[in-house]
Amino acid sequence: MANKGSINMEIGNDGVAVITMNNPPVNALTLSAIEELKRCYQEAIDCDNVKAIVLTGADGRFCGGLDISVMENVHKHGDISLLPDASIGLVVNKIENGKKPSVAAIQGFALGGGLELAMGCNARISTPKCDLGLPELKLGVIPGCGGTQRLPRLVGTSKAVDMLMSSKTITSEEGKELGLIDAIVSSDELLTVARCWALDIVEGRQPNCNSLEKTDKLGPKDESLEILKSARQSYAVSRYRACLDVIEEGIVAGGYSGLLKEEKVFKELVLSNTAKGLLHVFLAERASSKVPGVTDTGLKPRRIEKVAVVGGGLMGSGIATALIISNISVVVKEINHEYLSKALKSVEANLQGFVTRGKLNQDKMKRTLSLLKGTLDYEDLKDVDMVIEAVNENVSLKQSIFEDIEKVCTSECIFASNTSTISLDVIGKRTTSQDRILGIHLFSPAHLMPLVEIVRTENTSPQVIVDVIKFTKILRKVPIVVKNCTGFAVNRSFFPYMQGPDLLANLGVDIFRIDRVITEFGMRLGPFQLQDLSGYGIFLAGVGEFVAAYPDRAFQSPLVQLMVENGREGKKNGKGYYTYNKGSKPEADHSVLQIVEESMRLTNIAPAGKPISVTDEEILEMIFFPVVNEACRVIEEGIVVRASDIDIASVHGFKFPTET
Repeated sequence: MANKGSINMEIGNDGVAVITMNNPPVNALTLSAIEELKRCYQEAIDCDNVKAIVLTGADGRFCGGLDISVMENVHKHGDISLLPDASIGLVVNKIENGKKPSVAAIQGFALGGGLELAMGCNARISTPKCDLGLPELKLGVIPGCGGTQRLPRLVGTSKAVDMLMSSKTITSEEGKELGLIDAIVSSDELLTVARCWALDIVEGRQPNCNSLEKTDKLGPKDESLEILKSARQSYAVSRYRACLDVIEEGIVAGGYSGLLKEEKVFKELVLSNTAKGLLHVFLAERASSKVPGVTDTGLKPRRIEKVAVVGGGLMGSGIATALIISNISVVVKEINHEYLSKALKSVEANLQGFVTRGKLNQDKMKRTLSLLKGTLDYEDLKDVDMVIEAVNENVSLKQSIFEDIEKVCTSECIFASNTSTISLDVIGKRTTSQDRILGIHLFSPAHLMPLVEIVRTENTSPQVIVDVIKFTKILRKVPIVVKNCTGFAVNRSFFPYMQGPDLLANLGVDIFRIDRVITEFGMRLGPFQLQDLSGYGIFLAGVGEFVAAYPDRAFQSPLVQLMVENGREGKKNGKGYYTYNKGSKPEADHSVLQIVEESMRLTNIAPAGKPISVTDEEILEMIFFPVVNEACRVIEEGIVVRASDIDIASVHGFKFPTET
């Protein structure tokens, strides 16, 4: 038995050396672990009593890949020499060409560098329902340990490109069908079968497969090159194209040549601003659910299995969809049969969208829909674990809903509002359940957008916060916990993002130029098209709240009200700053400039009534600098737990660009 820190090796009487990665919680590969793996492999290769090797992980997990602190250290010092020599030094020289066959015994997951280690082995045995994947592109880099070369040779070019570009995992069952996994066995049998398989390779009863030398799954070279050509048309971002170029190098010049190019490109990408930014986002996501004084007190989250959604409009139906696709039972409460029927049909349409995109099949859709019920009676909410109010931004309406649900729900039921601007203290003013009230602010469309703002008041109990953090994880959302104030953290920080364009428009800057500048910067939508999509009513209600709360830095103009008075409702009726026709892209409606000119006349802030002259850079600065200033106020006032929570809000709430 050799124990080298996080790597253990035990040589059995059968002549199989079992090397175990043991670095909780995910058996990540630190620099020392990689060196220990090399030493253990070399020791096993040199030992006459060892016939074969099994590589596995401790505590029901194989390996989660390179320890993220390695990347952090490289970024901190700007020094790529701090990266480990794992691709050639470990996987090729020790595992793949080490003269004694290796079998990977996988359980739990094999991700990133963990899957790359497994693919370097001569065979892979897995337990059921393991997650397998190469998510490196999400962190701004490509796989750096042979993943771009071995995956296509094991599953075929098309599937490999899909897995790499999407960063999505597959199950071990799918891996078995594709050829990535050789056998699936129970966890009790895993090591026994892996040991026997390794000995069978030695005796010639199983093939001694070197995945880097396989070509049968690649198919004809022309077909693979055509797949890569097609993928380049879909993925314009530089690192995705770099990954495709590396795959092509291996197909054209051979696997080892591909490895060398992979190593070169990985080192180039790892120091890019994109990689630094995406790593920051990754670490910020991990930190966002940690709330001092709440999540570190030993409280255990209670299960939330049945939820009521009061209000089945755009937000309510989206929230209901997000819940049922996460296997949570939902009761939608509406005020009449017409609205209820419309709400349930909206949820069904959302699910059909998942089917169309290949994320659900019809059978799963039917099972998911069976979790959805509708009602007009508050009595049907008496056994729910949580109520989420999702009606219009009307204070008295929200207050009356909270009064009504308090009368019928249990004393442990959580009362949540999806309000985007109104203080939770005001909404819950008429109840006696202040400790159970909080905000769950999802973003539209709620079944697609990943961010959830958990808004706590001075009275919200830590237990309720812990419950809801866990609940958002079940929904596969990214939570940030914020304090109660007008606009909370997200909308408050980004309120200036809508104010700046309004100010510029009233100074005579072309609104369609503003949208163009913002989208070229990297935002998905310009601010005026965003107004069209979100609805003018929401915009006007938000302005009212913000003007009352922050009068010293709020700009009011009649522009949006003039739009409404001229019969324009944005996408809702097809007429806004843009025109919206089914099946067509939105088109700029230049007739709206007459309304802008009327707004300019009424505000009378343009010098001598003439449009100002600004550069594109100045437009960006006038829109984003006030956003930065407001975000600093949010941090200074302690509205967020940490500064990086604002970054999460920017990226996931408003799709602030992470690419350079």
